[in-house]
This record gives sequence, structure tokens and C-alpha cells, in this order.
Amino acid sequence: MRPADFVTFVYASLAAHRLRTALTALGIAVGIAAVILLTSIGEGLHRFIIAEFTQFGTNIISVTPGRIQTHGASLGAVNTVRPLSIDDAVALAHAPYVQVADPVVQGNADVKVLGKSRRVTLYGVGPNFVRALSMRVAIGDFLPADDPHGARALVVLGAKVANELYGTDNPLGGHIRIGGERYRVIGVMGSKGQVLGFDLDDTVFIPVARALEMFNRDSLQEIHVTYEPTAPLAEVEAAIRAALIARHGTEDFTITPQQKMLEVFGTVLDAITFAVAAIGAISLLVGGVGILTILTIAVAERTGEIGLLRALGATQGGILALFLGEAALLSLVGGTAGLFAGWGTAELLQLAVPALPVHTPWSYAVLAELVAVSVGLVAGIMPARRAARLDPLEALRSE
Repeated sequence: MRPADFVTFVYASLAAHRLRTALTALGIAVGIAAVILLTSIGEGLHRFIIAEFTQFGTNIISVTPGRIQTHGASLGAVNTVRPLSIDDAVALAHAPYVQVADPVVQGNADVKVLGKSRRVTLYGVGPNFVRALSMRVAIGDFLPADDPHGARALVVLGAKVANELYGTDNPLGGHIRIGGERYRVIGVMGSKGQVLGFDLDDTVFIPVARALEMFNRDSLQEIHVTYEPTAPLAEVEAAIRAALIARHGTEDFTITPQQKMLEVFGTVLDAITFAVAAIGAISLLVGGVGILTILTIAVAERTGEIGLLRALGATQGGILALFLGEAALLSLVGGTAGLFAGWGTAELLQLAVPALPVHTPWSYAVLAELVAVSVGLVAGIMPARRAARLDPLEALRSE
């Protein structure tokens, strides 16, 4: 059979039963649409979380007090953990490959000025905080490099805090009270927005030594370390570990490179995306069952037609190809419709809920289309083989 006749015959067979063809293709379309929509949400979430972390740079290492890993030591050993200090941060700044080591303490505090009062997130940091986290100062300056243990009472306001406390007035040079102490405003941060639910504009920044005193702490919560982007991560970790062990006498701290965190997040989010795609693929199986059912019915209805084709010289392979062609075309049409339906729904969802991260991964879309055609072909094999094996004489008698 010529290719043109093959295509014409397959199309005519499906067009002869439009409603049945449309309902069968709809089963495949729903499956593909579900796969596209769910993977779009999963991939959008993946990109959103990665972007939230990488906006601060990727060459960052977090050093926190205490060991996360369990080594079977007695509980009493916890009391021997030495706190991370400002001097530890100073020492790390001189470690090989390290660019910046900035101490961090975080808490909440009341801020009062001009009869206004509000509670904000307070960061006690060093002078290199903006460099460590790739942040910027909109007006004024960030905290200067004072004596880390005796820094002056200076404060840098987050964009939201400055706007709510001072409005359109210039806050530079003004004084505010934080936790009962008087601080002079020397800068306002550029707007950063929310990161994983935390509003970085609703913050104030003061020297870390004063924050430790305000919160009555003897330990830093964290030290942000940035290193040369081209440096081997393993060697950077080893240098940090060696510097702190030399000061503490033991490894009572945890080193967490952001690069490894991103790898873990990527693995988890990839698994989630695959899982939701698998859920949507269940609809594809339902569509495959629909194709199997419809073609099985078609073989029974078209027994005489099959006998006539065989009598006119059609081979078993030709009959098999005709029915598999119908299955493939059904899957292709349904898959294409589902592809556009899923993509369109994802775009509408993005417009309706802008905060919801949605991104359609076209690699998944192409794969879903290929899977749809494959499901159709697999579902069509059994009825196609049955049609091909019909005895021509018996098939003609049925007519």
C-alpha cells in the first residue's frame, strides 16, 4: 500500500466515527494536560527556590556552632561545645581562599523614632555583610570597619523600615532607639524584597558586638564565609576546618557550603517534579485503555472490511500497520491537544496567581508527547495483531 493511500485510509477510518475518535483522543489529552500542568508547577517551584538562594551568590559557606552529625558521644559532651566568636570570624578571614568572613546574630527588637514604634528583625553583622551576601546600600554607607569588640552605635535601616519611620524625609544623621539604646542612622539598604518568606526590607543592621550584648548572647549564630569562585571547594572547607580546630581544639562546628545545599535541593525538587509527573501519567494509562477498547471494538465491527483488504492483496503486516497507524494518530492528536491545553492552563494559572512559580519544561512536554504515542502504539498492538491474523475467507463470510 502506498504511503498516501495508507494515510488516507487511516484518516478515513477515524473520521467515520468522529465522536468515538474524539472521546478516545480526549483520554490521552487529559493525561498529557495533567502531566504538563503538574510538571510546570514542579519545575517553577524548583527554579524559584534555586533563584532565592543563588541571588546571594553561590560561593558562600555557612559556619554554625555545634556538630550536626551524630558520633555516639554522651549527652554531656554537648556542654563542651565552644561558642563561635567574633575572633573566630576574624581568624577565618585570613584562611586560604577566603574573601570575606562576616559574623551574624539575628533577633527581634523594638525600634522607636519621632514618636513611632515598631518591632523589626535585627541583624548584628560585621562591615562585610553586604559584600558577603551581594546586597547593596541605597543611600549613605554600611557599617564601618570599627573595632569588632567596641563598635560605635550606628545603624543601617532596611528599605521598608526607613520608609515607614521617616517617609520621604532623609533619615541619614538621625537618631533612633533600638532596644533602649540610641543609634545614629548612617545608611539605608536597597530594596531586596522577600526571600523564602522573610522580608529583608523590614530589618535593621547594627554592629555584631552590640547585638550580642543586646540579646545577652555569648555565641554567634552563624559566620558567612565567601571564597574565591575558582577555588576547589574541598580545599576551602579543609582550610576553614583547620583554622577553627586550631582555635577550638576540636571540631565543634558545622560547615555547610551553599553549593552542596543547592545540590540537595535540586535532587529533592527533581524527585518532586518526577513524582507529580508520574501522578499525571496515570491519566495516560487510562487513555491507553481507551484506545485498546476502541480498537478492539473496531476490529469486531470491521471484520468484513479486513477480509476485503486481505482479498485485494493486503498482507498481515499491512493490516497490522493500518491499525497501529490509527492508534498512533489517535495518540498524536490527543497528545497535541493535551500539550496545548496543559501549557495554556499553566499560563492562565500564572496570570491568576502571580506569586505561584510556574514554568513549562519543554523537554518534559516533548517526552510526554512521545510517551503518549508510545502508549497508543502499545495499546493498539493486541487488536492490530488480532485483525492481521483474521482468515480472509472467514472475514468475508462475516459480511
